[in-house]
Amino acid sequence: MSVQRSTVIFAWILLLPAVLYVLVIVAYPLVDTFILSFTDASLKKTTNWVGWINYGKIFNERFAEVIVRTFVWTFFSVSIKMIIGTFGATMLNAAVPGRALFRLFTMPPWIVPMAIGIFMWGWMYNGQFGMISGVLQNFGLVSGPVAFLAYGGTAFWATIFTDVWIGVPLVTLYLLAAMQAIPQDLYEAAWTDGAGRLYRFRRITLPLIVPAVITISMLSLIATFNSFDIIWILTQGGPNGQTTTMIIDTYQVAIASKKYGEGAARAVLICIFLSIFSLCYFRITSRLAAGDKR
Repeated sequence: MSVQRSTVIFAWILLLPAVLYVLVIVAYPLVDTFILSFTDASLKKTTNWVGWINYGKIFNERFAEVIVRTFVWTFFSVSIKMIIGTFGATMLNAAVPGRALFRLFTMPPWIVPMAIGIFMWGWMYNGQFGMISGVLQNFGLVSGPVAFLAYGGTAFWATIFTDVWIGVPLVTLYLLAAMQAIPQDLYEAAWTDGAGRLYRFRRITLPLIVPAVITISMLSLIATFNSFDIIWILTQGGPNGQTTTMIIDTYQVAIASKKYGEGAARAVLICIFLSIFSLCYFRITSRLAAGDKR
């Protein structure tokens, strides 16, 4: 018993730094934000307890549009990243000459500092001297300069494409690693039986990379849902709020307007959504693990 007890104590000692990190860096700010959401905290000296008033303020027609816009923005961004990432990983996994060089070419969007990459896209979206507008005019697709970030519809999709450009390399490399972990014996046996490339991809590759697809989809979803830099640098939520997502709205209320209590309520709502996403992820992965055991 003494040996077992000492083993348990030693294990807790090893876990202590991680436990302290979670309590100090994660748990305390989360609890403090939750408490703050029930107050009217701002720049004024006194802070009063207001109960559920801050939560009542965010459930209005305008914020409902922000929530829907956030989910639409996240859905299209993650979906496009997964489609392009899967296609890119399949191409990079193929036995073609120079594939090491092709893999290297996927890295720049991920290596370049995010702010610099976003500013670069901002210049390309410019209507007067941007590359995209210039190319469209040269090919006769548009009759004049197109200021992509000046209109709600084009600005919305411009932020999505920028997020896709930044996120695709990570998805591609993650799925490429999953594909390379598949035993080659499976492909050789299928090839011997006369299976074509499409059939091998559909019946071997896709089923075996499903866990990796689910994991990277979840990670990408959380990162995209919380994405602040891309929208803020390109549009700051404009024009006319057409690119304002929940994280942008929270910043505008809590930091720009100095309404810390209302901003905290919005942050709690974001945390609830992400917790639901995480629970769904763990439920799916546990079912997959149970299926593998069977």
